[in-house]
Amino acid sequence: MELSNRQEQIIEIVKGNGPITGEHIADRLHLTRATLRPDLAILTMAGFLDARPRVGYFFTGKTGFELLTENIKKMEVHDYQHVPVVVKEDVSVYDAISTMFLEDVGTLFVVDDHACLIGVLSRKDLLRASIGQQDLNAVPVHIIMTRMPNITVCRKEDALIEVAQKLINKQIDGVPVVKDTEHGLEVVGRITKTTITKVFVELVMEDHV
Repeated sequence: MELSNRQEQIIEIVKGNGPITGEHIADRLHLTRATLRPDLAILTMAGFLDARPRVGYFFTGKTGFELLTENIKKMEVHDYQHVPVVVKEDVSVYDAISTMFLEDVGTLFVVDDHACLIGVLSRKDLLRASIGQQDLNAVPVHIIMTRMPNITVCRKEDALIEVAQKLINKQIDGVPVVKDTEHGLEVVGRITKTTITKVFVELVMEDHV
């Protein structure tokens, strides 16, 4: 987060004199308390300052990088997941390729009649199946898909940074977001490398606005 000159002055005053009331900070800057209120709110919400009733403001001691790291660690899957793109196990490889192209995704999730996960199809899976003379309309996806339990999944309460680590470690493009049901793991969303990259880039860009 890029601070204004006045916000930097406020931090320096609090560093050297905290805890200090808003009125005393305003006096040092020759401003009214009302004028200063938005800056104090921003610095408090951003985590640079903390406040205690009837005591005043004090410096948290955290750098901008530390605050950014804290924000990233707080991010959870449910705030960033997208609608999953699913197919049934009896769908042909040809239809799966068409679905992947039309939906512009890199991974398809194969589900049963209860919308529960039974397999995953990647671009590589479909590319391998396309090589050769076989009729792609006659080959069902369950022949080529990766099956449970060899599928990496996540849940909506998982930290986004932990999912990013899974994608890197497993060298995969995306994972299904699942929830436990009596029939198995129901697919309720998806998280991809593109999603996570976009979230982290936007966070950093906003941090420098």
